[in-house]
Amino acid sequence: MKKIIVLVAGLLLVLLAVFFGWVPRLVESTLNRVRASPSSRVSPQARALHGDLQIVDLHADSLLWGRDLLERGSRGHADVPRLIEGNVALEVFTAVTKTPRGLNYDRNEANSDNIFWLALAQRWPPSTWNSLTARALYLAKRFDQTAACSNGKLVAIRTPQDLASYLKRRKENREITAGLLGIEGAQALDGKIENLEPLVQAGYRYMSLTHFFDDEFAGSSAGVTKGGLTPLGHELVRQMNARGMIIDLAHSSPQTIRDVLAESKRPVIYSHGGLQGNCNNRRNLSDEEARGIARSGGIIGIGFWPIAVCAKDARAIARAIRYAVQIAGIEHVGLGSDFDGSVTVPFDAAHLSELTEALLQEGFSAADIRAVMGGNALRFFSENLPKQWIQLNSSLEFFSEALWPAASRVKYAQDFDGAGTNAIWKEIRCIRDH
Repeated sequence: MKKIIVLVAGLLLVLLAVFFGWVPRLVESTLNRVRASPSSRVSPQARALHGDLQIVDLHADSLLWGRDLLERGSRGHADVPRLIEGNVALEVFTAVTKTPRGLNYDRNEANSDNIFWLALAQRWPPSTWNSLTARALYLAKRFDQTAACSNGKLVAIRTPQDLASYLKRRKENREITAGLLGIEGAQALDGKIENLEPLVQAGYRYMSLTHFFDDEFAGSSAGVTKGGLTPLGHELVRQMNARGMIIDLAHSSPQTIRDVLAESKRPVIYSHGGLQGNCNNRRNLSDEEARGIARSGGIIGIGFWPIAVCAKDARAIARAIRYAVQIAGIEHVGLGSDFDGSVTVPFDAAHLSELTEALLQEGFSAADIRAVMGGNALRFFSENLPKQWIQLNSSLEFFSEALWPAASRVKYAQDFDGAGTNAIWKEIRCIRDH
């Protein structure tokens, strides 16, 4: 009997080692692939222009997979070394807090949770197992620790002042990059608008209202009902406007997009995707939706994967950008790769020069390439990031200890200026726990 117990225990240990050590890597390697084109030559002209760009990508899910983003990865699409090699000035790192089983672009219910198993396999804190808000806070902490351990190679951007200061530094040193935090889907609020405040304080600067399923706030383009804003969703739009948090319309249903464009008093973005006039499917924007986002003063980020652009190469991305420019105007188009978003792309972050080459071949001028590759997005963030931290108020007690521990609340609140309006981040301790 003792031998059987030892055998079973040994087998269990082996299974646990496989689950915790091997499964997350296998899943990412399977889902986040690069399908390089055999004709992906980059001309000297494109290389020279690319090296002089300020590139901004509006969407990457790289925080999700547990890789040490300070090391050059052998899987996935983006990390700090590859972003620097690809001359990326600013990457938006998004928090994915829940995805449904059998994920698809047509119809998903909200009653399953793939991220639970990923969180378990990566040994996320127990508070994250059943709270989507806690997951978003955990991923923000992971980002902060990565920046703190980077020796200045990854700079966290939260305000226009941060961005201006960083860009000034980058003129002297191109061997650095920066990150800004976004959230993919308002399900990260656990159905409670009051959970918006700790996410803003954790550094998140924009959030989409839905992901692959309808939530308590809005209908998804891949949801069951595909409705518009709910009463709670209308209130969320007002609260995000009040806090200076940018609304992302990626994954939103057509009715949600119409409702937000009518309700929001601030510019909105569409962080990653395409246009139906170039690639016709429900995930992409109609021409009128694209024009509405442009009228708001917003940016449309063109994705790099086949659902967004209907093909698998850099020229397809360039053609999609061309179409978006024709519909929305050159100043309202940018990049929204969806790197590490469970998609296959034609190049990783280190090889973005292939897109510069494709844009030249598509007939774009150098000035227009500068605009869509990053100039438009830098202008947008300079104008629309909150100028200062939003004051933490006395209502912090409604956050549960599990969601936002008191010690963390104190850390975020303790460095307010004399007027109590500008919260300044304490230094985050460098803990490389990957």
